[in-house]
Amino acid sequence: MKHGNVRKIKKELLSNNWYTLNKYTFDYKKEDGSWETQEREAYDRGNGAVILLYNSTKRKVVLTRQFRMPTYVNGNEDGMMVEACAGILEKGNAEETIKMEVEEETGYKIEKVKKVFESYMSPGSVTEILYFFIGEYEARMRVSEGGGAVDETENIEVLEMSFENALAMVTNGEIKDAKTIMLLQWAQLNGLFN
Repeated sequence: MKHGNVRKIKKELLSNNWYTLNKYTFDYKKEDGSWETQEREAYDRGNGAVILLYNSTKRKVVLTRQFRMPTYVNGNEDGMMVEACAGILEKGNAEETIKMEVEEETGYKIEKVKKVFESYMSPGSVTEILYFFIGEYEARMRVSEGGGAVDETENIEVLEMSFENALAMVTNGEIKDAKTIMLLQWAQLNGLFN
């Protein structure tokens, strides 16, 4: 079978506002060989890329802070999130997208990035694959103040901090963003600053 243990997939568009929400009805083959009909909704916002900007000499990282409405309506008192620089893929190219996002959001123009892994971020409800990068920055690479794209209503604060401080912010709950936590832990596990 083309889809393994899935057949008779029916797709129904529920919303096409900001991104796309589809409802899928399908037959799923269970381990005992019987088939059952299931329904699932999947939110398609496209794939994305995220990067940990780091300076190995200064032992620093560059992160961002911005307002995130979904966190605000789910208990984040001021809605502000500290995150690694990220964005939705442009024309499917993760490497070029992340370089563009770095300059737009942080003001650094970097040439070299390294993909370290990729991950489905919320596979039970969102189709997105996120491509994780690292990239080294230096002061001379700063070409603007950053802050995000005005036409995308981005109001981004650029944060430069020690790697140790960023890790402490994960421990004390100041950083609650999964992609950022994953990159910081990858950096720690792989000795990025050793």
